[in-house]
Parts: sequence; C-alpha cells; structure tokens
Amino acid sequence: MTITGPDIAATRATERTTPVERVPVRCVDSDVHPMPRRGEMIDYIPEPWRSKYFKSHRVGESIFYDAPDYAHSYAMRVDAFPPDGEFACSDPDLALKQLILDAGSDIAILEPTHGEMRLPEATSAFCTATNLWLANHWLDPHNNWHERWRGSICVAIEDPKGAVAEIEKWAEHPYMVQVLIKAEPRPSWGDPMYDPVWAAATKHDITVSCHLSRGQFETLPIPPVGFPSYNHDFMVSYSLLAANQVMSLIFDGVFDRFPTLRIVFVEHAFTWILPLMWRMDAIYEARKQWLDIKRKPSEYVKDHIKFTTQPLDYPEDKTELTRAFEWMECEKILLYSSDYPHWTFDDPRWLVKHLPEHARDAIMFRNGIETYKLPDTVPALEGQTRVF
Repeated sequence: MTITGPDIAATRATERTTPVERVPVRCVDSDVHPMPRRGEMIDYIPEPWRSKYFKSHRVGESIFYDAPDYAHSYAMRVDAFPPDGEFACSDPDLALKQLILDAGSDIAILEPTHGEMRLPEATSAFCTATNLWLANHWLDPHNNWHERWRGSICVAIEDPKGAVAEIEKWAEHPYMVQVLIKAEPRPSWGDPMYDPVWAAATKHDITVSCHLSRGQFETLPIPPVGFPSYNHDFMVSYSLLAANQVMSLIFDGVFDRFPTLRIVFVEHAFTWILPLMWRMDAIYEARKQWLDIKRKPSEYVKDHIKFTTQPLDYPEDKTELTRAFEWMECEKILLYSSDYPHWTFDDPRWLVKHLPEHARDAIMFRNGIETYKLPDTVPALEGQTRVF
C-alpha cells in the first residue's frame, strides 16, 4: 500500500477481505483511466512487436496537446499523482480513496488510454498487452478486493481478426464488462469488414464503447477541411467524428444486422445528438423509400446508443441545458462519467445537481447497470460518500 493515515482505514489496508454486507449501487462511473507504472507494460507486449516496434521507436511530446497545466501535471488532477512519483491513477488504492470513498462512485468502468499506432498489428499488440496488464494489476483479487473496478477489453477495430481473438479471450472474465475501440480508423463502422467484431460482441452480450484517441499522423481524427492545429480544435472535432460514426451505424444497417448491439460514445460530448437526430429523421421521412433501414434513425439512437455525461456542455443559461436534456430524452441515452483523473473531472455530487430530477436515477446508475450488466449491489465500504 502506498497510502497511509487514519483517513484511509476504510480501504482495509491491512486486511483485503471483501465485506459481506452489501449496499445498493447508486453511482456507476463509465469513464476512469488507469495508468501503468513505469516499466509495467512492456513485458506484456507480445513479440516481435515489443522489440521491433515499441522498443525501437522514439517517444516524443505531441505539440497539439495544450490542455491547461499540461507542462506541470499532464492535464491530470494534481492530487491524483501518488506519493511515489508515479503517474496519475497508477495506484489503485489512491484511486479507490479519491473516486469511490471520497467522491461516491460505486462502480467504475476502467478505460486504459491506449492510442492508435500507424500499423494495425502494432495497435493490436498493444491492446493484447493492455488487457493482460489491466487484469493483473487492477482486476486481480489483491486490487479489486472491494469489487468496485470493472475492465475494458481493448481491441484494435482496424484489425478485426485480432479484435475478435481478444474478445473471445476475455469476454467471460468476471470483471470485463465492455469492448473498447477507437473511432479514428477508416473506413467508418458501417463497413462489413467490422461485422466480425460486432458479431463477437453480440455473441457474448457485451457492450462496445468508443473512447476518443489522438493517434499519430493519419490516425488522428481529420475533419473535412484537414488537420486541426491545437488541442481545443481536436476536442471539438471529436464530436464530428462521433456523429459520422453514428450515421454510418444507422444508415449502413449495422443495428439491423446486429439487433442486440449496444454502443457507448465516451467523452465525445452529447448535446449534438439532438439536432443530428432531427436531421436524420427529416432525411429518412423524405427518402425512406430508397433506404434499407427499418425504423426512424432517432429510434436506433435511443435503443442502441448511449453517451457519457463528461464533457458536459454547460451554457450560461441553465434552462437551455435543461430543455436540451428533455428534448433528447436524456434518461434513455446518457451515462454518468467523471473522466478521473483528468483535470476535466466531473464529481458525481456536482453533476447530479444539474440533471433533471426525473432522470437522475437513470443517468447516475440505472443505465450503467443495464448497459454493462452490472450487479445492483456492491460490498459496503466503511466511510464511503454516498451520492444519493
């Protein structure tokens, strides 16, 4: 244990025994980013990719990432760095204290921030390593004694064969609850080349989530007018990328081919989905005799797609956000997320106050339980903050 002091007694530092008493789940955090300690990941990368790619490529800074305080804390919460000098969210015990005990999340979906390589095989090799690392360093009995962590099966969707192999390998793991992909690889998701990935996910009844990624060179998200120049350009353009994937999933018939497929867009914002649904529905009504899809596009969105709350677009006039929540039927499509340990962290105790009262239970925990097939109770932890 790297954390000491009387305020940590609830983490049972000296006795890692799962409590018998259980409490209802009232907060599911769908976006938490664990990080490996220095040297922890490299041995998990399979050969020959470990030697010929990852150990032979220089690693440098990305000039387009200029988030606040990046030079000092890499855009992370300063207090999320453990005392031993390792990276933010590299210590499961500190994350437990800050996210579960102090902030009040009951279950956290862990999404390692693996990037896109230029070679699909290299991305696939790194995903293989990430899954092994996550299982051994976060989901193991020592670090998940409290049963609050849930993992993601990281896959390279541009390598469908490798992606399916990872899904088959990990889908039955008791704490792996989603498949994690990136939206940047081309072509868009409606292409039949990805059907084996959707087939594997639906076979195991496991959700597919997409988290934004920066990638390298041509694996960066490219808006129609070319590469953005700065971080703030990229952060806004990710919503455009997600919008294109939503349209591809619907108009190319993915949900008709795989009627039980569930997709979550993580950290792509969500207020844009309302005008997109309006526009798709209008086109559908005008041209449905030429379209092969069976329902209005907005119905596919509400039945198959969800979005995480962070980043929350917060207008000066709070009533505008409230109206948007109501119009998009937010209780059907939103999942709470914190983005811990990033500087953009949304504390659940803050976020819940900005949700319509009728939708709070659904967004904060009910949708998460249903989407990820989670238990509705967890072992009780002494001293844990409760959001509700």
